[in-house]
Amino acid sequence: MDSSLLNYEFNDNILLELALTHSSFSNENNLPASNQRLEFLGDAVLELVISDMLYCSYPEMDEGELTKLRASIVCEPSLCEVAKNISLGKRILLGNGEEMSGGRERGSILSDALEAVIGAIYLDGGLESVREFIRSNFSDKLESGAAQGFEADYKSRLQEIVQNRSKSTIVYKIVAEEGPDHDKRFTAEAVKDTRVVGRGGGKTKKDAEQQAALAALKRMGLA
Repeated sequence: MDSSLLNYEFNDNILLELALTHSSFSNENNLPASNQRLEFLGDAVLELVISDMLYCSYPEMDEGELTKLRASIVCEPSLCEVAKNISLGKRILLGNGEEMSGGRERGSILSDALEAVIGAIYLDGGLESVREFIRSNFSDKLESGAAQGFEADYKSRLQEIVQNRSKSTIVYKIVAEEGPDHDKRFTAEAVKDTRVVGRGGGKTKKDAEQQAALAALKRMGLA
């Protein structure tokens, strides 16, 4: 593999080759090792670095929020997307069976290989090198994940506050739908005991409900 695609130049190319060696390839070719041990290491390194980045970037988040956000970033679909961005699938060494069954596009294989590469970079260049690799490939996921997390929290925050104060339940109603099918815009109202406490719009019903909850929180001076 051309390690320039990783924006990291390996000192020991054997580590990179091992990181790309799937167990099916090592089994078929009687090799002593595959990328599984590097995957184990890379998984822990990735979690450490992402945790550190989240801790420093979002001081207002509590432990539960940080944990949920980290889980959304280090999950298989997220790792698979990063692996595809750096064309990792084309360079994995696969056995014939995995090759024939589409292993190069399989999410579990791609995500495992990425974790193995992270483990290899850590062993080859140390923590700062792997931190830079992770930062360059995952920063956008931290930002988008945080934005989605905050947005998704508006409804739960509002419900928690309302229940603590009055034991009531917030009900959301879609009160308007405008635009063509490819560019819809919805308007939602957050209703408490028949009274509208917030109103908001969005491109999906879910987004509209979140904005209605945010409007209610702002009206209460809590957002």
